[in-house]
Amino acid sequence: MLYFVPPKDPIINWRRNIMATYISLVQFTDKGIQTAKQTTERVTEWSAKVQSRGVSIKQMYWTLGHYDQVCIFEAPDDETAASVLLAADMLGNIRSQTMRAFTAKEMESILDKMP
Repeated sequence: MLYFVPPKDPIINWRRNIMATYISLVQFTDKGIQTAKQTTERVTEWSAKVQSRGVSIKQMYWTLGHYDQVCIFEAPDDETAASVLLAADMLGNIRSQTMRAFTAKEMESILDKMP
């Protein structure tokens, strides 16, 4: 009898599709600053809301300097990530700049595909 052994690679979750990682640099808008005391509540609510879309917020940091927050999250694909980011920005509390991030293992796969 053969048994399936899940891969030990941390970027692969054998129960679901491979998730892409994103890093968002977030700035509060004027509206977001005016309601800054509710920022942690908004993140908790947003995290619960986007889970139904397959999005998982891995870490949220509130930062000093040019950006007010750094959010690290996973989504099943770029389209899903874009849709939840647009929806968040439309609420008017934040503006974000988001980058797709790659692990070392993912980067090795990219490099292997180079001509």
